[in-house]
Amino acid sequence: MQTRLSKTRLVILTVVSLLLEGCSISDWYNGYYVERSSSSSFDKKSDAYYNAESPQMKELRSKNDAYCTELSEKPENRVARIGFPNGVWNQPMYEQCMEKRGTPTYGAYVSEQVKKRDAERRARGEIFSPNM
Repeated sequence: MQTRLSKTRLVILTVVSLLLEGCSISDWYNGYYVERSSSSSFDKKSDAYYNAESPQMKELRSKNDAYCTELSEKPENRVARIGFPNGVWNQPMYEQCMEKRGTPTYGAYVSEQVKKRDAERRARGEIFSPNM
């Protein structure tokens, strides 16, 4: 009788531990692995975007990068954040500056492509306008 009870407990303990391990494996896959693979995919695409530019565009981008970085890092342009008494770098100002000067960042380029694709899908009637 005692042996049967201990076997039952052992089976229950084994099943519970397998279920918990299964959950932690899926959390690892959905968290760490997917984040790493998506960031490496983004890096590959952004590298391809920047490497496809002409030498003149690369030179212009380096000049614009220096100017826009200096502009967005000025103390009067910093963005206030909790825990940062001197503020943080103004990323939106940097991206707008780069775009206005003719060298949009890869993130701005992707954003424009998404807007174009959504406008085309709205025109075809596949998605509805958010204002409706």
